[in-house]
Amino acid sequence: MTAAPQAPDARRWLMLPVLLAATFMAQFDLYVVNVAAPSLRTGLDAGPAALELIVGGYAFMYATGLITGGRLGDLYSHRRVFLWGTLAFTVASLLCGLANTAGQLVGYRLLQGLTAAAMVPQVLAAISAVFPPQERPRALAWFGVVMGVGAVAGQVLGGALLVGDLFGLGWRIIFLVNVPIGLAAIVGAAFLLPRTSSQNRPKLDPLGTVLVSGSLALALVPLVLGRTEGWPTWIWVSLALSVPTMIVALLWERALANRGGQPLLELALFRDRVFNYGLAVNIGAFASFHSFMFTLTLVLQGGFGLTPLQAGLMFCPLGIAFSVASIVAPRIIARQGARVITAGTTIAAVGLFLLLVTLWMSDETTSALLLVVPMTIVGFGNGLAVPALIGAVLSGVRSRQAGAGAGILTTSQQFASAIGIAAFGGVFFAALGTGTGVLAYTSAFRWEVVLSLVVAALAALLSLRLPRPPAPARPGRGN
Repeated sequence: MTAAPQAPDARRWLMLPVLLAATFMAQFDLYVVNVAAPSLRTGLDAGPAALELIVGGYAFMYATGLITGGRLGDLYSHRRVFLWGTLAFTVASLLCGLANTAGQLVGYRLLQGLTAAAMVPQVLAAISAVFPPQERPRALAWFGVVMGVGAVAGQVLGGALLVGDLFGLGWRIIFLVNVPIGLAAIVGAAFLLPRTSSQNRPKLDPLGTVLVSGSLALALVPLVLGRTEGWPTWIWVSLALSVPTMIVALLWERALANRGGQPLLELALFRDRVFNYGLAVNIGAFASFHSFMFTLTLVLQGGFGLTPLQAGLMFCPLGIAFSVASIVAPRIIARQGARVITAGTTIAAVGLFLLLVTLWMSDETTSALLLVVPMTIVGFGNGLAVPALIGAVLSGVRSRQAGAGAGILTTSQQFASAIGIAAFGGVFFAALGTGTGVLAYTSAFRWEVVLSLVVAALAALLSLRLPRPPAPARPGRGN
């Protein structure tokens, strides 16, 4: 006699805002430091290398720790790891806000990235475990909404917080604002998240953790520091070593799985065609969008001379378009599935093409206002695509693999963002050279837009490989 299916938790839609608050904090802190860089330079006397580590160190620790964070949730329960991870992230944010030297802030930012890596995979895993299959795409879509809105808010809200100078805190407010949000998320999670225990015996994979994290570190550290260090030999050696290190890691993971162990990476996930294609489209979309956002910030402030608040306000139309598209996306996804991903990535590519045309045609007469329309189209397209991409990758993942799948997905997203910012941003800085003024910045920006356009177009083409829902039957056909 088969057991009746377990009813879904009645509080699941109350849990979602609590979980997404943590997602917002992690994503917000990834991008808000971009607009705060001038304030950090003057307030802490931070040099170029320190600024790179303050910005990139968080992304580095975040990306390298995500898979391990997801694994910890699978082993020790997503509720427990989420609570401790959120508490640790809140404490790390407080320490960042209290830092007195650039060195202290670098260390606290590394800690903040590591604690974010423990916190965020539990969000996706909890959604996959708590929501029934018919509701999961909608819940995952809201995760995508918050991911994108958090990135945009880093530019808009970050600028407003800096200019507002609440309580005379200056740049410190961008970190301290996490403290009340984090405490509220901890209280909400303690009351709402279900108490579950893993059916697997808690075992970690120390060697796999070292190899996988080491491979990512060998790739990310050079990308973060390469430009400011002048691309010395050790940068290229590190990049070259990252590939064989990952190969050794994969061989170890496969051998451990064959022996009946519990590898860090669930290699079985990569046998799923939908998971693989969804992961590839995620990488393309995130590399394109976030490198575009990063360089656009530099152009608005460095080229057009806008203040952080003015630059943030310039992002408002893009942010509104992204938010509106993200909010309507879940309903469209329910009917159209992966077609939404293709439509979104295509619209984003069209926006980038229009931006490129605008930059070429306006030349010396370029003004920041001329960029608003194509920027808005790019935001709308990504707002459609990102929520659907999350669901496309995770909707078929089994509950016991939820943490591992979430860790791989979020790692690929952050790694793609870091690579996009470092590689495309590197092209931008190389084209800019020692140039100053609007024309120098917009000329360099054209090269970044070309790269983002190519990657967005490739993501749109790859999305055609994702499964489409069957067409509805026409009346009068059939029996």
